[in-house]
Amino acid sequence: MRTRPDLNTPAARPDAEAPAQVIRVAAVVMARPDGRVLTVRKAGTGMFLFPGGKHHAGEQPVDTAVRETAEETGLRIRPDELVHLGAWDTPAANEPGSALHAEVYGLWRPIARHEVPEPTDEIVQLHWMDSADPQAPAGYAVAPLLLPVLAAVAATPLF
Repeated sequence: MRTRPDLNTPAARPDAEAPAQVIRVAAVVMARPDGRVLTVRKAGTGMFLFPGGKHHAGEQPVDTAVRETAEETGLRIRPDELVHLGAWDTPAANEPGSALHAEVYGLWRPIARHEVPEPTDEIVQLHWMDSADPQAPAGYAVAPLLLPVLAAVAATPLF
């Protein structure tokens, strides 16, 4: 007996697009005492996002968060300093047509005076964004991941 194909699957609809590629990343939310959060803009892109990035093979998300934060900002943080805030699925910021799955961590300690984030080779701009009113500098946008994450942590005391 043959069954009818499920008409809700992309393969059954001739006009359907293929499922989006899912990019898996880890990101870190870090804030100053004034509530501003650190965001970065990668070279050749127009959106500000949290420090973070793609996993290496076999790498745990928390280790990705630590490595990417160091690579993008020069800040050395430890895995035990991070609090797992949750996982979010949003459109990818800089890869049109792709979806993003982000494991997000919070660094809920003040950045020490000697810890000065600096843009690295892949990062062209850092911006301390108001977590209560996330706005990118003129001419740029806020990555889709930032808004739901900042809304979720809005009621959380940062320190």
